[in-house]
Amino acid sequence: MELWYTENQTENIKFSARVKETVYSKKSDFQQIDIIDTYELGRVLVIDGWTMITEKDEFIYHEMIVHVPMSVNKDIKNVLVIGAGDGGTVRELTRYSTIEKIDMVEIDEVVVRASQEFLPFTACKLDDPRVNLYFQDGLEFVKGKVNEYDLIIVDSTDPIGPGEGLFTKEFYTDCYNALTEKGILVNQGESPYYSNNAREMQRSFSKIREIFPISEAYQYNMPTYASGHWMFGFASKVLHPTKDFNATYWNSLNLETKYYNTDLHLGAFALPNYVKKLLNK
Repeated sequence: MELWYTENQTENIKFSARVKETVYSKKSDFQQIDIIDTYELGRVLVIDGWTMITEKDEFIYHEMIVHVPMSVNKDIKNVLVIGAGDGGTVRELTRYSTIEKIDMVEIDEVVVRASQEFLPFTACKLDDPRVNLYFQDGLEFVKGKVNEYDLIIVDSTDPIGPGEGLFTKEFYTDCYNALTEKGILVNQGESPYYSNNAREMQRSFSKIREIFPISEAYQYNMPTYASGHWMFGFASKVLHPTKDFNATYWNSLNLETKYYNTDLHLGAFALPNYVKKLLNK
């Protein structure tokens, strides 16, 4: 008998992959967590029926959420990561010897422990001595912090359930206050393609633009996410993602990447007209 995992990306669009076996399944206090092993995509982390990462393409997401800001500000030393329970964002950050501290705040410890056991390809650096794990609400963690982080990465799920509060104006204001003068905020920005995702993208970017003087969107191709066309947000008090981009510095690090490069960095900020129109509404 064939087993298939199917994600309902919209009411009319489904995404499916043939499954070898279910590796892990547990309902935490916050959400349903499943890890499946598939024939084509390798291991897949599924939360509440939504694909979070796949072994085949997770590198795209994690390289683009980390290396873009790290190539703009070479003096990033203290980093806050909110969400990112699978560990892939932290894995990429630990590749920079210049980073001194990484605070990772994940509301659901069950996701982290399951990832450490069953998804070592992303969770392999959560035991780095620079990493501090906090299992609590990221909204509460960032409140009251001032001038503390050079980079904040909001690696959140979609704005439903535990991730909903990470798309509010109050939260983005707290992030602004927690950043240093040259600090950068990067957030998971949803997709412009299907209407349900596009609405959330517009909500998120409009709120951030009310708070940060510099706010830009950049795109990446994520084959296993709905439509494959997804966005990140880049916001800062003074640094611009292309005008202050330091390709020479980043290339001098000789980091081996599978997706990100300095040509792609510039191209990622060149948005299609339909996306510009949505973001400017």
